[in-house]
Amino acid sequence: MKALFYFGLLGLLIFEIAAVYFIMPFPGSQRINSLGLAYTLYHYRWVFRIVFVILIAIGFLPAFRKSKVWPSLLIVLVSVVTYFINAKMFAEAIFHQPKQVLFANQQTSKLPADAVVLVVANGNEAKAFPIRYIAYHHQVQTTVGGKKLLVTYCDVCRSGYVFEPLVNGKAETFRLVGMDHFNAMLEDHSTKTWWRQATGEAVAGELKGQTLPIFSSQQMSLAQFFTLHPNGTVMLPDPAFEKRYDQTGAFGKGKDTDSLTYTDTTSWKEKSWVVGVVAGHKSKVYDWNVLKQKNIINDTIGNIPISLVMLADEKSFFAFQRNKAESFVLRNDSLISTTSSYAITEVMLGKQFVSLQANQTYWHTWRVFHPHTTRYNAD
Repeated sequence: MKALFYFGLLGLLIFEIAAVYFIMPFPGSQRINSLGLAYTLYHYRWVFRIVFVILIAIGFLPAFRKSKVWPSLLIVLVSVVTYFINAKMFAEAIFHQPKQVLFANQQTSKLPADAVVLVVANGNEAKAFPIRYIAYHHQVQTTVGGKKLLVTYCDVCRSGYVFEPLVNGKAETFRLVGMDHFNAMLEDHSTKTWWRQATGEAVAGELKGQTLPIFSSQQMSLAQFFTLHPNGTVMLPDPAFEKRYDQTGAFGKGKDTDSLTYTDTTSWKEKSWVVGVVAGHKSKVYDWNVLKQKNIINDTIGNIPISLVMLADEKSFFAFQRNKAESFVLRNDSLISTTSSYAITEVMLGKQFVSLQANQTYWHTWRVFHPHTTRYNAD
């Protein structure tokens, strides 16, 4: 019977380590297809724990009759490891939701003009979410123009997406549960389904296969945001997490030195920056260095003619569906073709052409979650 005691302790220890290993960025854990196992371990965690505790209880007295020292030491060890894992190593223990989401206007904002922000506009309202803040929170639930939205950012894959938090037609709340293939995983409150941040797809649980509606967003500098939306507001830091934010904006500038969030300045490496553009049912990915060099790329995705533009601040970019007969050059504050000229602000606001979703990300992230994408080759 005492064997049950030791088996229960060992089983509990292995379970707690495995439960966090497969859902957090440990060596090797994010490069294997273990999502199903991770979900099972996490979803049924209390079943596993109860079974192992019952085994420990059954073998407790026989084990202590033989020796009191070793059983006591092992119980302490497993208890400490279990507490540390659950209190310090899971995503929710490391990253927290803001306790208050406040905004400042152009006159009261103290954020540097070159800060990188994720911008959402709806109706007459526009809001900017600084990457240096939402990269810590990973998700912020807010309202823009009367619409409930879920603003997300994963710093390990360098991707920001905005979704309508609708599950089965009803507004839903989410929490950060971990990551898979270096991408943040969100869990909805009602069904406990896991949703991938880079695509909005439900990848494990009851609603597997469904997707959250993507809401249009753009990444740009704060200065460009206020140029486009002079009456817009920018998210303020939550005082409760002031010390946990990227105070200098090193991540947004590509100067972070962490092994998970650094930048490779050469092209097409794991941590190289790219811009992925989706047009129709197809996608294409563009090297950040080439985009900086060219400023504008006139291209075709499938049979859809598009233009991808980077502004002089090298932080603001956007994509739109152009007319087939027109190719553009960027000159000062205008997009110019052989027959027409358009103000950049008008195009960015979607007043002249159909805007396309364009997202900056790491090359490894776009490659994994858009396996059928094509790659732009510069001339």
